[in-house]
Amino acid sequence: MNDKKQSVITNFIWRLLERCGAQVVAFVVSIVLARLLDPALYGRIALVTVITSILNVFVDSGMANALIQKKNTDDLDYSSVFYFNVSFCLLLYLGLFFAAPLISRLYHDTSLVPVIRVLGLTIVISGVKNVQQAYVAKTMQFRRFFFSTLGGTVFSAIVGITMAYRGFGIWALVMQQVLNAAVNTAILWLTVGWKPQRAFSLERLKGLVSYGWKILVSGLLDTVYLKLYQLVVGLRYTEADLAFYNKADQYPLLLVENINNSIDSVLLPVLSAEQDSREAVRAMTKRAIKVSTYIMMPLMAGLAVCAEPLIRLMLTEKWLPCVPYMRIFCMVYAFYPLHTANLSAIKALGRSDIFLKLEIIKEFVSILLLVITMNYGVYAIALGLLVSSFASQIINAWPNRRMLHYTYLQQLRDMAPAILLSLVMAACVWPVQRLGLSDPVTLLIQVPLGVAVYAGASALLKLESFDYVLVIVKKLLHRRKERA
Repeated sequence: MNDKKQSVITNFIWRLLERCGAQVVAFVVSIVLARLLDPALYGRIALVTVITSILNVFVDSGMANALIQKKNTDDLDYSSVFYFNVSFCLLLYLGLFFAAPLISRLYHDTSLVPVIRVLGLTIVISGVKNVQQAYVAKTMQFRRFFFSTLGGTVFSAIVGITMAYRGFGIWALVMQQVLNAAVNTAILWLTVGWKPQRAFSLERLKGLVSYGWKILVSGLLDTVYLKLYQLVVGLRYTEADLAFYNKADQYPLLLVENINNSIDSVLLPVLSAEQDSREAVRAMTKRAIKVSTYIMMPLMAGLAVCAEPLIRLMLTEKWLPCVPYMRIFCMVYAFYPLHTANLSAIKALGRSDIFLKLEIIKEFVSILLLVITMNYGVYAIALGLLVSSFASQIINAWPNRRMLHYTYLQQLRDMAPAILLSLVMAACVWPVQRLGLSDPVTLLIQVPLGVAVYAGASALLKLESFDYVLVIVKKLLHRRKERA
């Protein structure tokens, strides 16, 4: 059990290092590009990524989860899914290629045709990479992600910034995304031991599809719902409005992806390995909610409080309209660990049917809220997304009251210390903005003050999650000493 715990911590650390490293680079690049490029350009690229993100769901969801969830996955399973994925992605890209003129007319911008066709290449690249990612997750080799993701991010960042400085405009954003995916995939293929065999089994594929199609449809519904909000903003309002809405989402999402995706990618294979023991799955789900919430809540609360001076300092005043949206997104993402842990447990137990039903219910609620709010401005749309997020918490937790005997109220109680401490921290940090200091000085006071209040109160109250995070930090420091 101790070896398993050490393996989980080690792989979580690798995954966290990978996400943090990539997102730090992406964060810096986004600041540079936002300063160099007009907000309307971001709005135009966002219109295209609505389409490519929906199509990428066919690549990134379903079959990879099926490979991870299956107990005795072998080369024939991986190879069958690989050839199916690549073939299907080529068909998707061809459809997108020929549909590009129609899509551009929908957006009333014919210049988007080449942008759509080039950016669509990420679909094919993802199809090539998808099974490698599933293999790495299944075999718990998360350090492989560290090198591939960081390599792709750094190389594409250099190219993107260079092109922006030289006046390539929207193509700087396009090539950054395409090269990021391409280099990431190339490094993964060079470093991971698995390669597709000359073998294909329709029977094996059918078995995996029986589980994976429900996850795929669920992912498709979830992505369509999220991108539908952006699509509505882009079609009913201006490109600048969409740029502010997307930029507000981007920065809290950078923090969320570091932690939430790290936990999710490690949690699913670990829970799947314990799927025969409901008690073990319940204990791991409980720990995941407590620890990830303990980390996520103060980050989101702190970002919400510091949003205005942070945006003004990083992106200049032309991006200040995104601040109110950012605060709403911070509240949305603060509770993401609850969604992730509950859904990972459901997938690990093999109940993709329940997973799909939950997505259908959530999308119905979300689309209803979007229809209600879409005519009242972008801010109303964002508030509707917040209400939808809270409704989704209850919906995602509902099945586990019976499957794991772990109710939504019990989960809220486990989250309560982190929520309360984050509110106290925010209350202590907020008044600093009223002192009339410069933005750099304000942030230099707010950030250390927030960390001191949160960590000090955690130590004083002897929170279990605080001790667990200290174990992870000590592990990181020990690893660094070993390398030195």
